[in-house]
Amino acid sequence: MPKNKLILIPGLLNDERLWAHQVSALGDVADVEVADITREDNIPDLARAVLRRAPEKFSLAGLSMGGYVAQEIMRQEPNRIERLALVDTSARADTPEQTKRRKSMMELATHGKFRGVTPMLLPNLVHPDHVNKPGIGDVVLQMAENIGKDAFLRQQTALMHRVDSRPDLKNINCPTLILCGREDMLTPPEIHQEMADGIGDSATLVVVEHSGHLAPLEQPEAVNNAFRKWMQR
Repeated sequence: MPKNKLILIPGLLNDERLWAHQVSALGDVADVEVADITREDNIPDLARAVLRRAPEKFSLAGLSMGGYVAQEIMRQEPNRIERLALVDTSARADTPEQTKRRKSMMELATHGKFRGVTPMLLPNLVHPDHVNKPGIGDVVLQMAENIGKDAFLRQQTALMHRVDSRPDLKNINCPTLILCGREDMLTPPEIHQEMADGIGDSATLVVVEHSGHLAPLEQPEAVNNAFRKWMQR
C-alpha cells in the first residue's frame, strides 16, 4: 500500500533542518517532503508554488509562516488536503506593531546587518533553556544563514501583507492538528485555542511542554508522537 504524502512547510528563515526529526521519524507512515517558501514575496504565490509540486492528494503541515501558507493552500485547493497541521502559527493578520518590527528588521538587513537579525530574534523563537543548546540555537542561526538576506526580505514582505484567515477557519473540515509550545511567545497557546475553536470538531489542540515557537526542533519526540496520531486519523 503506498504511503500518504506529507508536505512540511517551514517558517521564516527556516529550511529543511527545522523538520529533520519529523522527516526521520515519520518515514514509516508517510512519504515526507519539506517545501521551499523562499522564492516569492506573497502568500498566495507561495501557496501556488507548493501546490504545483504536490501530488493530487496529500497531508500538509506548516509552522509559523508555513502555517500561513498552509491556510492559503486550504483556501485555494481544500479538496486536495487529506489532513492539516498548524504548528506554532496564527490565523490572524499582522498587527501594526508586528509590521513596524518587521520593517525595522528589514532595514537592518538592507544596510548590511542581516547576520545580526537572527541573534536578536532567537530569544523570542525558542524556550530560554534552548537558546544555547546544541542542536537548537545553533541550528536556528545556521538555517538563517542558509536562507540569506534576499529571501528574508521576500518572506517579511509576504508576512506583512497576509490576510486575516479567521473567517475561513470554519471551512476546514479535514482532520486538523493544532500544536504549539507552551512558552511560544510569538503565537501563544491562546492563539492556537482560537484556531481550534474556529475550526470546530475536526480540530485537536496539543500544547507541548517546555517549548517555544519552534516545537518540532525543541521537543521532537512530543511533536513526532502528535504527528503520528494525526497521520493515523
